[in-house]
Amino acid sequence: MNEWHVAAAILLVALAPCGWICARRDIADALPALQLASTLSAIALLLIANAEQRQPFADLAVILAAVSFVGSLALARFVERNR
Repeated sequence: MNEWHVAAAILLVALAPCGWICARRDIADALPALQLASTLSAIALLLIANAEQRQPFADLAVILAAVSFVGSLALARFVERNR
């Protein structure tokens, strides 16, 4: 285990409060937590890709960042329409 693995593990532990907020709070608080969780997971995947010297993990992180951004926009529009 090197410093890249440790940094990725710290970011994965930081996902727990985001999950708690998404599960327990209203949608206005959950949407920023969802965006933060997607950013943290993408960065964690990049750190794992660097630690393992595996390019597919980096590709997955880029795809996750793009898809999560679009998903967050869709969720915000859906919530705004239903209010």
